[in-house]
Amino acid sequence: MSLPPEKASELKQIIHQQLLKMDVHGRIREVLAETIREELAPEHQQLSTEDLIKALRQRGIIDDVMKELKFVTDVNEMERTSAPKPSTHFVDREPPVLKKTNIDPTRRYLYLQVLGGKAFLEHLQEPEPLPGQTCSTFTLCLHFRNQRFRSKPVPCACEPDFQDGFLLEIHKDSLGDGSKMVDATTMLSICDPVHMVLIRTDTFGETTLVASYFLEWRSVLAAENGISNVAVELLGVGTESKVSVGVLNIRLEMYPQLNKTLSSEITNTQFTLERQKTAEKERLFLVYAKQWWREYLQIRPTHNTRLVKIFAQDENGVNRPVCSYVRPLRAGRLLDTPRQAARFVSVLGYERAALIGGGSGKQEQWCTLLAFLCRNKGDCEDHANLLCSLLLGFGLEAFVCVGTKAKGVPHTWVMTCGSDGSITFWESLTGNRYIHKPINPDDPPIVEQPKPLYPYRTIGCIFNHQKFFGNCQPSDAVEVCVFDLHDESKWKPMSGEAIKSVCPPGATSSVPFPPLCASTIDAAVTSNEIEVQLRILVSEHRKDLGLSTVWDDQLSYVLSPSLAAYELERTTGVSAGNEEFQDAVRRAVPDGHTFKGFPIHFVHRNARRVFATCLRSPFCEEIICCRGDQVRLAVRVRVFTYPESACAVWIMFACKYRSVL
Repeated sequence: MSLPPEKASELKQIIHQQLLKMDVHGRIREVLAETIREELAPEHQQLSTEDLIKALRQRGIIDDVMKELKFVTDVNEMERTSAPKPSTHFVDREPPVLKKTNIDPTRRYLYLQVLGGKAFLEHLQEPEPLPGQTCSTFTLCLHFRNQRFRSKPVPCACEPDFQDGFLLEIHKDSLGDGSKMVDATTMLSICDPVHMVLIRTDTFGETTLVASYFLEWRSVLAAENGISNVAVELLGVGTESKVSVGVLNIRLEMYPQLNKTLSSEITNTQFTLERQKTAEKERLFLVYAKQWWREYLQIRPTHNTRLVKIFAQDENGVNRPVCSYVRPLRAGRLLDTPRQAARFVSVLGYERAALIGGGSGKQEQWCTLLAFLCRNKGDCEDHANLLCSLLLGFGLEAFVCVGTKAKGVPHTWVMTCGSDGSITFWESLTGNRYIHKPINPDDPPIVEQPKPLYPYRTIGCIFNHQKFFGNCQPSDAVEVCVFDLHDESKWKPMSGEAIKSVCPPGATSSVPFPPLCASTIDAAVTSNEIEVQLRILVSEHRKDLGLSTVWDDQLSYVLSPSLAAYELERTTGVSAGNEEFQDAVRRAVPDGHTFKGFPIHFVHRNARRVFATCLRSPFCEEIICCRGDQVRLAVRVRVFTYPESACAVWIMFACKYRSVL
C-alpha cells in the first residue's frame, strides 16, 4: 500500500518521536559498542547491518520497540464505513502521540487543563452508565481572544471525569512587535477573561445551559513555577444564578515558562484598579441613563408604558447595557450574504427562558453570544442580537428593535436603514424580510394606504453597538412610525460617548464576542441516516395497519430538486427550478395514477420526532397510510448545513397509486 508523501512524512515523524521517547538510539549505541568490543576486537572485521540487527534482537530491544508502537486503523476510513457510535461510548481510537498542535516558539501560550469536577449534586443519584448505553453528557466550551475550544463530552455525574487540556495563544491579536516574546507585565494588561460555558446534552440530543463563567487567568503570572491550580465554583443560570452547580479543578501553566514572575501584590493591585475603573464607568452610565429616562418621561406621560429597554440581564443575572449585546461580527468564509446570515440565525433553535413555577410572566434572560451558540438555541432577543451583529459585519446600518407583536407580546426583531431612506424589518426567528412604508394618519380616507405584512404592533426603542434611540412619536404603533433617526422630535438619542464608555472598545468589562465555527455535520451522511430511519418507521407503521410497503427509489430521487428549491427560496426569496420538478414528476407517474407529495421543514435531526410531527398532519398521514392499487411510496431528506452545526432539514413524503373509481 503506497502512502501520499505528507502521510509518509507524518508516519516517519511519529516513529521518530517514539524512538526518542524510548531512547532507542542510546541503547543501539551501547549494543554497538558492546558488540564491537566483544566480537570484533581480534579480527577487526567490518560489522554488517545483519550482525547489528541480530545483536539488537538477542537483547530484546526490537521486541520492546514493536510492543510500544501502537498501530491504529485509519480513523477517516472507520468513520466513512461505520455508523456513528452513541455519545457515551468514548473510545480514543488514536494514541496520544498522534495529536499534534502547531506551536510557534516565539509566542506565549496558556495551557489550561480541566482535571475533573466535583459537587455536581444534581447528578448525585445518577447511575453509572453501562457500556454502550446512551446517557446525558457534559461538554465544556471555551473562548479566549478569538479562539474557541470544546471538550470531549463526559457522562453527567456528581464528579464528572473531565480530563482535557487546551492550549490558548496569549497574543493572538497583534500586540505591537510580533517577533518579541510577550512578557509578564504586558500579559497583565490583557484583561480578556477565558469564557467557559458548560452544556448538558440529554439522551435525545437536547441541550441545556448549565453554567457560564469568566475565568481570571492572570493569577498564573504570580504563581510559583508558573503553575496555578484553581477550584472554580460554577453558579447556575437565570433564576438559579446564585446557586452552585458544581466545582471544576483547573490547572493553569505558561508556555514557555516565565523568566520572572510578578508578585501577587502587583497582580491584585491591577485587578482592583480594573474593577474600580469598570465600576466607576458603570456608575456614571447608570446616572446618565436615569437622567435620560426622566427627560424621556417628561416629553409625554404615556411613555412609561413603552418598551424602552436600556439594561438587560444576562444568563448570570448581571445587568448589562443592551448596546453591549451587539457588535459587528464578520463570519469570514462561512456566510456569503446578509440573507444567508438571516437564514442561518433562523435555523438556530427557539426556546424561551425557563420559568420555575406557574404564571404567564416571561423570564428575563439575554444570553451572551458564546452561551447562545454553544447551546444552539435561545430566545428571540438572542436571535435578534446575533442577526444585527452579522448585518453590521456585512456593512449595513442595522438596529435591534424592541416592541410588541399581536396581543401585546414583547418581541425583538432587526431593522436595516438603506442609504436611500428605505426601512427593512428582518424577523430573526424566520428569516423573513418586510419593507416598511408608514401610514400617514392625516391623509384623507380616499388615499390608499399601504397594508403592513409584518406581525409587529408597537416599537419602544432601537439600538446597536453605538446608538440608542427611544421612540417619542405620538403613537408607538409600528405602522405609523417614521424612522427619521436624525429628527430628535421623533427619536430621542442617547449620548454616543456614554454608550462607548460601557461598550467595546471603551469598556474593559465587556463580554468578548467569539468567532463563528464551521459546521462539523456531513450533510450527505446525515441526510442518508435520517432517510433510512424514516423508511423503517414508515414501514413499521404501515405494518401495524396491515399494509405492505413498496419503496420507489427513482421517485424518491426525483423529489430532490424541490427540496433544494425550497431552501433556496428561504435563503434568497427567489423560487427556481419548479418547472423541471413538475415535468420529472409527470414522467415518473404513469397515466391513470395519482401523485401526492408533502414537504415539511425542521431544524433538528431526530427522525422519531420528525415522524411523530408528520403523523399529526392529516395531509402527511394520508400519504404515509395510503391504501390503493399499486401503491408506491417515496421519501427524500435533504440536510443543509450552516455554521455552528446548525442545519435546515427538508423532508418530502410522496406516494403514487392507481386511481380506482
